[in-house]
Amino acid sequence: MKYVKQAFLIFLFSLAGQVLQELIPLPIPAAIYGFVLLFIALSTGLLKEAHIQETAGFLMKIMPLLFVAPGVNILSYYQLIAPKWAQILTVIAVSTFCVFAVAGLVAKVLGKGDARHG
Repeated sequence: MKYVKQAFLIFLFSLAGQVLQELIPLPIPAAIYGFVLLFIALSTGLLKEAHIQETAGFLMKIMPLLFVAPGVNILSYYQLIAPKWAQILTVIAVSTFCVFAVAGLVAKVLGKGDARHG
């Protein structure tokens, strides 16, 4: 029953993200709204990490499995992708580097208030 409650809380934030996406006319995915709301709830103490820890850990462990279907579906577009593989790989590499850099900077900024990180 603990996992059902934890999943319910996580899905509740996902639902709130869906609602915000409908209400706010910006091109931001609903998942981002949901993650931001979850982050705010965890940061402010409104939601404790222990309330979602096991289910969130499980979802993180199976995350690679969630990419199998989209990855296989890409193969149906092979004729369109094949001529542009170099450009696609360049975009993937540059965007991955940008995500790593931004994530590192955000972690550094957020970690300044945490005594554990020096």
